Amino acid sequence: MGMFRTKTTAPDELHETGLKRCLSAFDLTLLGIGAIIGTGIFVLTGIAAATQSGPAVVLSFVVAGFACAFAALAYAELASAVGGCGSAYGYSYVAFGEIVAWIIGWDLILEYAVSVAAVANGWAGYFDNAMKAMGFELPDLLTKAPEAGGLINLPAAAIILVLMGLLILGVRESARTNTAMVFVKLLTIAVFVGVAMFNVNPEHWQPFMPFGWFDHAPDGKPVGVLAGASIVFFAYVGFDAVSTATEEARNPQRDVPIGIIASLVFCTLVYILVSGLLTGIVPYTELNVASPVAHALQLLGYNWASALVATGVIAGLTTVMLVLYYGLTRIIFAMSRDGLLSPLFSKVSPKTHTPVRVIVVCGVLMSLLAGLIPLGELAELVNIGTLAAFVLVCFGVVVLRIRQPHLHRPFKNPLNPVFPILGMLSCGALMAFLPAITWLRFVVWLLIGIIIYFAYSYRHSKLAGKAA
Repeated sequence: MGMFRTKTTAPDELHETGLKRCLSAFDLTLLGIGAIIGTGIFVLTGIAAATQSGPAVVLSFVVAGFACAFAALAYAELASAVGGCGSAYGYSYVAFGEIVAWIIGWDLILEYAVSVAAVANGWAGYFDNAMKAMGFELPDLLTKAPEAGGLINLPAAAIILVLMGLLILGVRESARTNTAMVFVKLLTIAVFVGVAMFNVNPEHWQPFMPFGWFDHAPDGKPVGVLAGASIVFFAYVGFDAVSTATEEARNPQRDVPIGIIASLVFCTLVYILVSGLLTGIVPYTELNVASPVAHALQLLGYNWASALVATGVIAGLTTVMLVLYYGLTRIIFAMSRDGLLSPLFSKVSPKTHTPVRVIVVCGVLMSLLAGLIPLGELAELVNIGTLAAFVLVCFGVVVLRIRQPHLHRPFKNPLNPVFPILGMLSCGALMAFLPAITWLRFVVWLLIGIIIYFAYSYRHSKLAGKAA
Protein backbone atom coordinates (compact mmCIF):
# COMPACT_ATOMS: atom_id res chain seq x y z
CA MET A 1 0.00 0.00 0.00
CA GLY A 2 1.18 3.50 -0.84
CA MET A 3 0.94 4.81 2.68
CA PHE A 4 3.61 2.30 3.79
CA ARG A 5 6.17 3.36 1.16
CA THR A 6 9.61 3.88 2.68
CA LYS A 7 12.59 6.13 2.03
CA THR A 8 16.09 4.86 1.37
CA THR A 9 18.81 5.01 4.00
CA ALA A 10 21.41 7.50 2.81
CA PRO A 11 22.70 9.89 5.47
CA ASP A 12 24.45 12.12 2.96
CA GLU A 13 21.95 11.99 0.10
CA LEU A 14 20.93 15.62 0.59
CA HIS A 15 24.11 17.66 0.52
CA GLU A 16 22.51 20.62 -1.23
CA THR A 17 19.74 21.43 1.22
CA GLY A 18 20.82 25.04 1.59
CA LEU A 19 21.49 24.44 5.29
CA LYS A 20 24.99 25.21 6.56
CA ARG A 21 27.18 22.50 8.12
CA CYS A 22 28.83 24.36 10.99
CA LEU A 23 28.11 22.52 14.28
CA SER A 24 30.78 20.48 16.09
CA ALA A 25 30.27 17.65 18.61
CA PHE A 26 30.85 20.20 21.39
CA ASP A 27 28.19 22.51 19.90
CA LEU A 28 25.74 19.61 19.68
CA THR A 29 26.42 18.53 23.27
CA LEU A 30 25.75 22.08 24.49
CA LEU A 31 22.65 22.14 22.29
CA GLY A 32 21.39 19.08 24.15
CA ILE A 33 22.28 20.53 27.56
CA GLY A 34 20.58 23.77 26.56
CA ALA A 35 17.36 21.89 25.80
CA ILE A 36 17.46 19.51 28.76
CA ILE A 37 18.46 21.66 31.75
CA GLY A 38 15.60 24.07 32.29
CA THR A 39 12.03 23.55 33.38
CA GLY A 40 12.74 20.10 34.80
CA ILE A 41 15.47 21.01 37.23
CA PHE A 42 14.19 24.47 38.15
CA VAL A 43 10.44 23.75 38.39
CA LEU A 44 9.34 20.10 38.13
CA THR A 45 11.86 18.80 40.68
CA GLY A 46 9.95 20.50 43.50
CA ILE A 47 6.48 19.70 42.18
CA ALA A 48 7.33 16.00 41.72
CA ALA A 49 8.93 15.82 45.19
CA ALA A 50 6.00 17.50 46.95
CA THR A 51 3.14 15.76 45.18
CA GLN A 52 4.49 12.52 43.68
CA SER A 53 7.68 11.03 45.07
CA GLY A 54 8.93 12.81 48.21
CA PRO A 55 12.74 12.60 48.65
CA ALA A 56 12.60 9.54 46.37
CA VAL A 57 12.29 11.99 43.47
CA VAL A 58 15.96 11.07 43.03
CA LEU A 59 14.79 7.58 42.07
CA SER A 60 12.17 9.11 39.74
CA PHE A 61 14.99 10.84 37.87
CA VAL A 62 16.98 7.60 37.76
CA VAL A 63 14.01 5.66 36.31
CA ALA A 64 13.28 8.35 33.72
CA GLY A 65 16.99 8.62 32.95
CA PHE A 66 17.29 4.88 32.26
CA ALA A 67 14.31 5.02 29.89
CA CYS A 68 15.92 7.96 28.11
CA ALA A 69 19.32 6.22 27.99
CA PHE A 70 17.91 3.29 26.01
CA ALA A 71 16.14 5.73 23.69
CA ALA A 72 19.32 7.84 23.34
CA LEU A 73 21.33 4.81 22.19
CA ALA A 74 18.65 4.08 19.60
CA TYR A 75 18.67 7.71 18.43
CA ALA A 76 22.47 7.62 18.18
CA GLU A 77 22.46 4.52 15.95
CA LEU A 78 19.76 5.81 13.63
CA ALA A 79 21.28 9.30 13.45
CA SER A 80 24.58 7.81 12.29
CA ALA A 81 23.06 5.29 9.88
CA VAL A 82 19.97 7.06 8.51
CA GLY A 83 20.64 10.76 9.02
CA GLY A 84 18.31 13.55 7.95
CA CYS A 85 17.14 16.54 9.99
CA GLY A 86 13.70 15.20 10.89
CA SER A 87 14.67 13.29 14.03
CA ALA A 88 12.28 10.40 14.80
CA TYR A 89 10.16 11.40 11.80
CA GLY A 90 13.01 10.65 9.39
CA TYR A 91 13.93 7.39 11.09
CA SER A 92 10.31 6.18 11.03
CA TYR A 93 10.09 6.97 7.31
CA VAL A 94 12.94 4.55 6.65
CA ALA A 95 11.93 1.83 9.12
CA PHE A 96 8.12 1.73 8.99
CA GLY A 97 6.86 3.73 6.04
CA GLU A 98 5.17 7.02 5.28
CA ILE A 99 1.98 6.80 7.37
CA VAL A 100 3.91 6.00 10.56
CA ALA A 101 6.44 8.73 9.73
CA TRP A 102 3.60 11.23 9.28
CA ILE A 103 1.99 10.27 12.58
CA ILE A 104 5.26 10.61 14.49
CA GLY A 105 6.09 13.88 12.70
CA TRP A 106 2.66 15.25 13.56
CA ASP A 107 3.24 14.06 17.12
CA LEU A 108 6.63 15.83 17.27
CA ILE A 109 5.10 19.10 16.03
CA LEU A 110 2.71 19.00 18.99
CA GLU A 111 5.51 18.09 21.41
CA TYR A 112 7.88 20.86 20.38
CA ALA A 113 5.31 23.63 19.81
CA VAL A 114 3.49 23.10 23.11
CA SER A 115 6.83 22.78 24.92
CA VAL A 116 8.01 26.16 23.65
CA ALA A 117 4.73 27.89 24.52
CA ALA A 118 4.55 26.27 27.97
CA VAL A 119 8.15 27.12 28.83
CA ALA A 120 7.53 30.68 27.63
CA ASN A 121 4.79 30.93 30.26
CA GLY A 122 7.23 29.80 32.94
CA TRP A 123 9.89 32.19 31.66
CA ALA A 124 7.39 35.06 31.80
CA GLY A 125 6.66 34.34 35.47
CA TYR A 126 10.33 34.65 36.42
CA PHE A 127 10.71 37.73 34.21
CA ASP A 128 7.75 39.39 35.94
CA ASN A 129 9.29 38.68 39.35
CA ALA A 130 12.61 40.14 38.25
CA MET A 131 10.87 43.28 36.96
CA LYS A 132 9.01 43.67 40.27
CA ALA A 133 12.28 43.36 42.19
CA MET A 134 13.70 46.22 40.12
CA GLY A 135 10.59 48.37 40.63
CA PHE A 136 9.18 47.99 37.10
CA GLU A 137 5.98 46.05 37.70
CA LEU A 138 3.88 45.32 34.61
CA PRO A 139 0.07 45.49 34.96
CA ASP A 140 -1.86 42.20 35.16
CA LEU A 141 -3.53 43.15 31.88
CA LEU A 142 -0.17 42.55 30.12
CA THR A 143 1.08 39.57 32.13
CA LYS A 144 -1.94 37.26 32.20
CA ALA A 145 -3.86 35.36 29.55
CA PRO A 146 -7.54 36.26 28.99
CA GLU A 147 -8.60 33.14 30.89
CA ALA A 148 -6.66 34.41 33.92
CA GLY A 149 -8.22 37.89 33.80
CA GLY A 150 -5.69 39.71 31.62
CA LEU A 151 -5.46 40.77 27.99
CA ILE A 152 -2.26 38.97 26.92
CA ASN A 153 0.83 37.51 28.54
CA LEU A 154 3.09 39.97 26.76
CA PRO A 155 6.47 38.76 28.10
CA ALA A 156 5.68 35.18 27.07
CA ALA A 157 4.67 36.25 23.57
CA ALA A 158 7.58 38.66 23.20
CA ILE A 159 10.37 36.24 24.14
CA ILE A 160 9.28 33.84 21.39
CA LEU A 161 9.39 36.65 18.84
CA VAL A 162 12.89 37.58 20.03
CA LEU A 163 14.02 33.98 19.57
CA MET A 164 12.38 33.99 16.14
CA GLY A 165 14.66 36.84 15.12
CA LEU A 166 17.71 35.02 16.49
CA LEU A 167 16.92 31.81 14.59
CA ILE A 168 16.43 33.76 11.37
CA LEU A 169 19.97 35.16 11.71
CA GLY A 170 21.45 31.67 11.46
CA VAL A 171 22.22 28.46 13.33
CA ARG A 172 25.79 29.52 14.12
CA GLU A 173 24.60 32.66 15.90
CA SER A 174 21.90 30.67 17.71
CA ALA A 175 24.47 28.10 18.86
CA ARG A 176 26.74 30.84 20.24
CA THR A 177 23.87 32.37 22.20
CA ASN A 178 22.93 28.93 23.51
CA THR A 179 26.54 28.27 24.61
CA ALA A 180 26.73 31.51 26.59
CA MET A 181 23.43 30.86 28.37
CA VAL A 182 24.31 27.23 29.11
CA PHE A 183 27.40 28.39 31.01
CA VAL A 184 25.26 30.90 32.94
CA LYS A 185 22.85 28.23 34.14
CA LEU A 186 25.64 25.76 34.92
CA LEU A 187 27.21 28.48 37.08
CA THR A 188 23.83 28.90 38.77
CA ILE A 189 23.62 25.19 39.51
CA ALA A 190 27.19 25.23 40.86
CA VAL A 191 26.24 28.03 43.27
CA PHE A 192 23.23 26.04 44.50
CA VAL A 193 25.31 22.89 45.01
CA GLY A 194 28.03 24.85 46.79
CA VAL A 195 25.52 26.34 49.25
CA ALA A 196 23.28 23.29 49.67
CA MET A 197 25.99 20.72 50.39
CA PHE A 198 26.82 22.50 53.67
CA ASN A 199 23.18 22.73 54.77
CA VAL A 200 21.91 19.17 54.34
CA ASN A 201 19.77 17.79 57.16
CA PRO A 202 19.43 13.98 56.73
CA GLU A 203 16.15 14.08 58.67
CA HIS A 204 14.51 15.73 55.66
CA TRP A 205 15.03 12.48 53.73
CA GLN A 206 12.73 10.62 56.13
CA PRO A 207 10.42 9.09 55.10
CA PHE A 208 12.31 8.54 51.85
CA MET A 209 9.38 7.06 49.89
CA PRO A 210 6.21 8.52 51.45
CA PHE A 211 4.11 7.58 48.41
CA GLY A 212 5.76 4.21 47.66
CA TRP A 213 6.61 3.03 44.15
CA PHE A 214 3.13 3.50 42.71
CA ASP A 215 -0.25 4.27 44.22
CA HIS A 216 -3.26 6.55 43.80
CA ALA A 217 -4.18 9.64 45.81
CA PRO A 218 -7.74 10.02 47.19
CA ASP A 219 -8.68 12.01 44.07
CA GLY A 220 -7.49 9.14 41.87
CA LYS A 221 -4.31 10.85 40.68
CA PRO A 222 -1.30 8.53 40.29
CA VAL A 223 1.45 9.04 42.91
CA GLY A 224 4.73 7.35 43.82
CA VAL A 225 8.20 7.02 42.34
CA LEU A 226 7.00 5.66 38.98
CA ALA A 227 4.26 8.29 38.64
CA GLY A 228 6.89 10.88 39.53
CA ALA A 229 9.14 9.49 36.80
CA SER A 230 6.39 10.02 34.20
CA ILE A 231 6.23 13.70 35.29
CA VAL A 232 9.95 14.49 35.63
CA PHE A 233 10.42 12.83 32.24
CA PHE A 234 9.58 16.32 30.92
CA ALA A 235 12.99 17.30 32.28
CA TYR A 236 14.63 15.10 29.65
CA VAL A 237 12.61 16.36 26.70
CA GLY A 238 15.12 17.95 24.40
CA PHE A 239 18.04 15.55 23.94
CA ASP A 240 16.28 14.31 20.80
CA ALA A 241 16.53 17.88 19.47
CA VAL A 242 20.23 17.15 18.85
CA SER A 243 19.19 14.69 16.14
CA THR A 244 17.27 17.43 14.32
CA ALA A 245 20.63 19.16 13.68
CA THR A 246 22.07 16.28 11.62
CA GLU A 247 22.20 18.26 8.37
CA GLU A 248 23.95 21.18 10.06
CA ALA A 249 26.60 19.07 11.81
CA ARG A 250 30.12 19.05 10.39
CA ASN A 251 30.54 15.29 10.78
CA PRO A 252 27.03 14.04 11.59
CA GLN A 253 27.81 10.31 11.71
CA ARG A 254 30.32 10.91 14.51
CA ASP A 255 29.22 14.17 16.15
CA VAL A 256 25.46 13.58 16.54
CA PRO A 257 25.79 10.34 18.58
CA ILE A 258 28.39 12.08 20.79
CA GLY A 259 26.08 15.08 21.31
CA ILE A 260 23.06 12.92 22.18
CA ILE A 261 24.78 10.60 24.65
CA ALA A 262 27.10 13.16 26.27
CA SER A 263 24.32 15.68 26.94
CA LEU A 264 22.01 13.03 28.41
CA VAL A 265 24.65 11.52 30.72
CA PHE A 266 25.77 14.93 31.98
CA CYS A 267 22.25 16.18 32.64
CA THR A 268 21.15 12.96 34.38
CA LEU A 269 24.03 13.28 36.86
CA VAL A 270 23.16 16.95 37.47
CA TYR A 271 19.48 16.08 38.06
CA ILE A 272 20.29 13.37 40.59
CA LEU A 273 22.70 15.65 42.47
CA VAL A 274 20.38 18.67 42.57
CA SER A 275 17.22 16.73 43.49
CA GLY A 276 19.05 14.91 46.28
CA LEU A 277 20.41 18.14 47.75
CA LEU A 278 17.10 19.99 47.31
CA THR A 279 15.12 17.47 49.36
CA GLY A 280 17.95 17.37 51.90
CA ILE A 281 17.97 21.06 52.78
CA VAL A 282 14.22 21.64 53.24
CA PRO A 283 11.21 19.35 53.84
CA TYR A 284 9.84 18.04 50.53
CA THR A 285 6.39 19.37 51.49
CA GLU A 286 7.75 22.92 51.09
CA LEU A 287 8.74 22.46 47.45
CA ASN A 288 5.41 22.67 45.61
CA VAL A 289 6.18 26.19 44.33
CA ALA A 290 7.02 27.74 40.96
CA SER A 291 10.75 28.05 41.72
CA PRO A 292 11.66 25.36 44.28
CA VAL A 293 15.44 25.85 44.02
CA ALA A 294 15.28 29.60 44.63
CA HIS A 295 12.58 29.10 47.27
CA ALA A 296 14.69 26.57 49.19
CA LEU A 297 17.64 28.97 49.29
CA GLN A 298 15.34 31.71 50.58
CA LEU A 299 14.14 29.44 53.39
CA LEU A 300 17.79 28.91 54.34
CA GLY A 301 18.33 32.68 54.41
CA TYR A 302 20.62 32.87 51.35
CA ASN A 303 18.74 35.63 49.51
CA TRP A 304 21.73 36.53 47.33
CA ALA A 305 21.98 32.91 46.11
CA SER A 306 18.22 32.80 45.58
CA ALA A 307 18.39 35.92 43.38
CA LEU A 308 21.29 34.43 41.41
CA VAL A 309 19.36 31.21 40.86
CA ALA A 310 16.35 33.20 39.60
CA THR A 311 18.65 34.87 37.06
CA GLY A 312 19.97 31.49 36.01
CA VAL A 313 16.43 30.20 35.59
CA ILE A 314 15.65 32.97 33.10
CA ALA A 315 18.77 32.06 31.09
CA GLY A 316 18.02 28.34 31.42
CA LEU A 317 14.47 28.56 30.17
CA THR A 318 15.59 30.77 27.29
CA THR A 319 17.95 28.07 25.99
CA VAL A 320 15.23 25.44 26.33
CA MET A 321 12.89 27.51 24.17
CA LEU A 322 15.63 28.28 21.66
CA VAL A 323 16.64 24.66 21.09
CA LEU A 324 13.07 23.28 20.99
CA TYR A 325 12.01 26.08 18.62
CA TYR A 326 14.99 25.20 16.41
CA GLY A 327 14.06 21.50 16.48
CA LEU A 328 10.44 22.25 15.56
CA THR A 329 11.42 24.24 12.47
CA ARG A 330 13.78 21.51 11.24
CA ILE A 331 11.12 18.79 11.62
CA ILE A 332 8.58 20.83 9.63
CA PHE A 333 11.34 21.63 7.10
CA ALA A 334 12.00 17.90 6.60
CA MET A 335 8.29 17.03 6.26
CA SER A 336 7.81 19.85 3.75
CA ARG A 337 10.81 18.72 1.71
CA ASP A 338 9.27 15.24 1.50
CA GLY A 339 6.01 16.73 0.18
CA LEU A 340 3.92 15.92 3.27
CA LEU A 341 3.51 19.62 4.09
CA SER A 342 3.37 22.69 1.85
CA PRO A 343 6.60 23.34 -0.12
CA LEU A 344 6.57 26.88 1.28
CA PHE A 345 8.06 25.48 4.49
CA SER A 346 11.18 24.04 2.83
CA LYS A 347 12.42 27.27 1.26
CA VAL A 348 15.85 28.27 2.60
CA SER A 349 17.12 31.86 2.61
CA PRO A 350 20.32 32.08 0.49
CA LYS A 351 21.56 34.83 2.80
CA THR A 352 21.13 33.28 6.27
CA HIS A 353 20.92 29.58 5.22
CA THR A 354 17.82 29.19 7.41
CA PRO A 355 14.20 28.23 6.55
CA VAL A 356 12.88 31.74 7.29
CA ARG A 357 9.24 31.12 6.37
CA VAL A 358 8.75 28.17 8.71
CA ILE A 359 10.59 30.03 11.49
CA VAL A 360 8.24 33.02 11.14
CA VAL A 361 5.03 30.96 10.92
CA CYS A 362 5.98 28.85 13.95
CA GLY A 363 7.10 31.93 15.89
CA VAL A 364 3.87 33.85 15.34
CA LEU A 365 1.62 30.87 16.18
CA MET A 366 3.58 29.89 19.31
CA SER A 367 3.70 33.51 20.40
CA LEU A 368 -0.10 33.68 20.23
CA LEU A 369 -0.42 30.40 22.12
CA ALA A 370 1.95 31.54 24.86
CA GLY A 371 0.32 34.96 25.14
CA LEU A 372 -3.32 33.93 25.09
CA ILE A 373 -3.50 30.45 26.65
CA PRO A 374 -2.09 29.25 30.00
CA LEU A 375 -0.30 26.04 29.07
CA GLY A 376 1.27 24.88 32.31
CA GLU A 377 -0.93 21.77 32.60
CA LEU A 378 0.14 20.51 29.17
CA ALA A 379 3.51 19.13 30.33
CA GLU A 380 1.91 15.68 30.48
CA LEU A 381 0.70 16.02 26.87
CA VAL A 382 4.26 16.85 25.82
CA ASN A 383 5.50 13.78 27.71
CA ILE A 384 3.16 11.30 26.03
CA GLY A 385 4.12 12.59 22.60
CA THR A 386 7.82 12.31 23.36
CA LEU A 387 7.49 8.83 24.85
CA ALA A 388 5.59 7.63 21.77
CA ALA A 389 8.45 8.90 19.58
CA PHE A 390 11.01 7.15 21.77
CA VAL A 391 9.15 3.83 21.55
CA LEU A 392 9.11 4.02 17.74
CA VAL A 393 12.79 4.96 17.52
CA CYS A 394 13.76 1.97 19.70
CA PHE A 395 11.54 -0.29 17.59
CA GLY A 396 13.09 1.21 14.44
CA VAL A 397 16.54 -0.04 15.48
CA VAL A 398 15.21 -3.61 15.80
CA VAL A 399 13.34 -3.43 12.46
CA LEU A 400 16.31 -2.05 10.49
CA ARG A 401 18.72 -4.60 12.00
CA ILE A 402 16.43 -7.29 10.53
CA ARG A 403 15.50 -5.61 7.22
CA GLN A 404 18.90 -4.09 6.43
CA PRO A 405 21.54 -6.05 8.38
CA HIS A 406 24.39 -4.82 6.15
CA LEU A 407 23.58 -1.11 6.51
CA HIS A 408 26.67 0.90 7.47
CA ARG A 409 26.28 1.89 11.14
CA PRO A 410 29.12 4.13 12.41
CA PHE A 411 27.52 3.85 15.87
CA LYS A 412 25.95 0.54 16.91
CA ASN A 413 23.49 0.03 19.75
CA PRO A 414 25.13 -2.40 22.22
CA LEU A 415 23.36 -5.65 23.19
CA ASN A 416 20.89 -5.45 20.31
CA PRO A 417 17.96 -6.18 20.56
CA VAL A 418 18.02 -6.14 24.39
CA PHE A 419 18.61 -2.40 24.85
CA PRO A 420 16.07 -1.27 22.21
CA ILE A 421 13.44 -3.62 23.67
CA LEU A 422 14.16 -2.32 27.18
CA GLY A 423 13.73 1.19 25.78
CA MET A 424 10.35 0.29 24.29
CA LEU A 425 9.17 -1.34 27.52
CA SER A 426 10.39 1.42 29.85
CA CYS A 427 9.03 4.30 27.74
CA GLY A 428 5.78 2.41 27.21
CA ALA A 429 5.46 1.88 30.96
CA LEU A 430 5.94 5.59 31.65
CA MET A 431 3.15 6.30 29.14
CA ALA A 432 0.88 3.96 31.10
CA PHE A 433 1.36 6.01 34.28
CA LEU A 434 -0.01 9.19 32.65
CA PRO A 435 -3.63 10.29 33.31
CA ALA A 436 -6.48 9.19 31.02
CA ILE A 437 -7.27 12.79 29.93
CA THR A 438 -3.72 13.04 28.57
CA TRP A 439 -4.30 9.96 26.43
CA LEU A 440 -7.59 11.40 25.17
CA ARG A 441 -5.97 14.69 24.06
CA PHE A 442 -3.17 12.76 22.39
CA VAL A 443 -5.56 10.53 20.43
CA VAL A 444 -7.63 13.53 19.26
CA TRP A 445 -4.48 15.27 17.98
CA LEU A 446 -3.40 12.13 16.10
CA LEU A 447 -6.86 11.75 14.51
CA ILE A 448 -6.64 15.32 13.19
CA GLY A 449 -3.23 14.46 11.75
CA ILE A 450 -4.52 11.34 10.00
CA ILE A 451 -7.29 13.40 8.35
CA ILE A 452 -4.71 15.91 7.06
CA TYR A 453 -2.50 13.08 5.78
CA PHE A 454 -5.21 11.53 3.60
CA ALA A 455 -6.58 14.93 2.52
CA TYR A 456 -3.21 16.39 1.43
CA SER A 457 0.01 14.57 2.28
CA TYR A 458 -0.72 11.19 0.68
CA ARG A 459 -1.19 12.75 -2.79
CA HIS A 460 1.59 15.35 -2.55
CA SER A 461 4.30 13.08 -1.17
CA LYS A 462 7.54 13.02 -3.17
CA LEU A 463 7.41 9.22 -3.00
CA ALA A 464 3.96 9.28 -4.63
CA GLY A 465 5.53 11.09 -7.57
CA LYS A 466 8.29 8.49 -7.84
CA ALA A 467 5.77 5.64 -7.73
CA ALA A 468 3.81 7.24 -10.53
